[in-house]
Parts: sequence; C-alpha cells; structure tokens
Amino acid sequence: MIFNAPGAGSDPSSPMCSAKGCRAEAVWVLAWNNPKLHTPERRKTWLACEEHREHLSQFLGVRGFLKDVVRLEDWEAAQN
Repeated sequence: MIFNAPGAGSDPSSPMCSAKGCRAEAVWVLAWNNPKLHTPERRKTWLACEEHREHLSQFLGVRGFLKDVVRLEDWEAAQN
C-alpha cells in the first residue's frame, strides 16, 4: 500500500498523519483528485489523524479535490 502522505514515516505498519509537522498515527484516508491533472477515476491519498481530518478535508474540499473520507482500516480492507 502506498500513500501520498507528506508526513508519513518510513514504517508502513504505522502510517502517520499527512498534516505538516504532525507525527500522530493516521486514522483516516482522504481520497482526492485534481481534475486538471488527473483522470476522473484516479485517486491520490492523504492520511489524517483525528485532530487534522477536518482541516485537511477542508483544504482539499475548497479546491474541489476531495472525493472521499474513509477510515484507514476500511480503506485497507477495500484495497485487498
């Protein structure tokens, strides 16, 4: 599993929040797509802890990029 997560650590067993400077464990996957750059079915992902889920969602949402917010465990189950 590969995430587009700027804050993610190198240990894939404990994905980290993508919020700048945050080292908390990720709980959420924010699936997004920039329609000017990506095909409609392409999904890039950011990870979020409980504290930063809303902030990161709003950041992507105001740009029209946010497609889905899913619990990390549900996202991983769907990918297998």
